[in-house]
Amino acid sequence: MSVARNLQAPDLQPIDVVVYAIPVFILLIVIEMIWAARRAPEKYEPRDMLTSLGLGLGSTIAGALVAGAIYAMMLWLYAHRVVSLPNVWWVWVLAFVLDDFNYYWFHRTAHRVRWFWAAHVNHHSSQHYNLSTALRQTWTGFFALSFAFHIWPALLGFHPAILLTVAGINLVYQFWIHTEAVQKMPRWFEAVMNTPAHHRVHHATNPRYLDRNYAGVFIVWDKLFGTFEPERDEEPPRYGIVRQLGSFNLLHAAFHEWTALLGDLLRAPWRHKLGYLVREPGWSHDGTREGSDAIRARWLERNPPA
Repeated sequence: MSVARNLQAPDLQPIDVVVYAIPVFILLIVIEMIWAARRAPEKYEPRDMLTSLGLGLGSTIAGALVAGAIYAMMLWLYAHRVVSLPNVWWVWVLAFVLDDFNYYWFHRTAHRVRWFWAAHVNHHSSQHYNLSTALRQTWTGFFALSFAFHIWPALLGFHPAILLTVAGINLVYQFWIHTEAVQKMPRWFEAVMNTPAHHRVHHATNPRYLDRNYAGVFIVWDKLFGTFEPERDEEPPRYGIVRQLGSFNLLHAAFHEWTALLGDLLRAPWRHKLGYLVREPGWSHDGTREGSDAIRARWLERNPPA
């Protein structure tokens, strides 16, 4: 089949579900702020929330600037697809599940490879955990090539409009799990779906919780691939990053890890430069720092399983 014929695709356009969800996001943040004011005023810090809003706005602008390029790449892959999938309900369901699977591996890689962590870290940089934290999104995901995890299914025959729409649904789902106002959900729901309790673990800096629960929508991926950790009542999460940001400066929040990475690359001997790009955050060639695995191992030595 020629490339020109391959370009003939179903008449589909992506639905920007995130735009439609923005009023709901705002309403839920206001409701949570009212709840916090009455029950837990420490959950919201005005300067922290403004930083989150600024990162969210910047991410929206950055995403709009590169959306056309990403869509063009997806169309190119779709033009060379191996099969043609119809525009029917089961293809949408399959695309949603596949996108969530891809999100798990993107998210896991973003925590285990420093290059991707440099773009992702700002989502974790708040020491507060509330719905405004969900808005802390990257400005540099395109530069980091994070989109590569999500666009390849177009080569399998999934139309780019379907892939972008289900990715938006995935992102909207993840908004509500950034809260401490909701405790445990019903057991059957906790067993399958990502929930506030599961995601609080993911945002925690406690050694027990580091680099766990990467799921987007379905927590089953973490259970399948050995990265699941339940939230424990006896150990409340402590939020942020191992080396806390220590600033509400918006530009520092957006770029601090890129500048730190550049500094390490400039100082490191040539034989170790690649390690700073592809090894886990916290790795250093001289052993003067430690990553999450070392932090957890040291903690387990002091707190062996019963």
